Amino acid sequence: MHNEKTALRARLLAGRRALTVEQRAEAARALALHAGELAGPGATVAAYVSVGAEPGTGPLLDALRARGVRVLLPVLLADNDLDWAVYEGAETLAPAGRGLLEPVGPRLGPEAVTAAAVVLLPGLAVDRRGLRLGRGGGSYDRVLARLERAGARPVLAVVLYEHELLAEVPAEPHDRHVDVAFTPSGRHELG
Repeated sequence: MHNEKTALRARLLAGRRALTVEQRAEAARALALHAGELAGPGATVAAYVSVGAEPGTGPLLDALRARGVRVLLPVLLADNDLDWAVYEGAETLAPAGRGLLEPVGPRLGPEAVTAAAVVLLPGLAVDRRGLRLGRGGGSYDRVLARLERAGARPVLAVVLYEHELLAEVPAEPHDRHVDVAFTPSGRHELG
């Protein structure tokens, strides 16, 4: 299973790197058009700042904020767990370890994610059953476990490029299902 996931991750990452800057920018703009399908004013969305060739979340974060959505962004802790802080705009992001950008505002604690109505998860692919293939770091596995322990039931959504919606991804017993995939073409219900 590990080798299968590793090979698929390598293939998907190569596919992302093959996209042009213009293709990535167009995908990010298209994703932002779906902000209204994520949450309405007053809701809380736990999101993330994309890096590298990931589907761009910058315009989406700004579109959510403009709709009156409270956006939480992760802050990577030394043990790979995630703390959270409120997104107050691109100008309030600072460079952090591993090439990440993180909010500079007050830290809310790892449990803050349990208040979110929607949790956007990074991923490399998802299948029609809702099984997500992540990068393998485990940070979001901790988030999902934290939500489960708290009895929180947010909509779990993964942000992807169109070609990353797959018929099947390799799964292990501890993998959790997500509800929705957002791609530049729109919302895809899973499961």
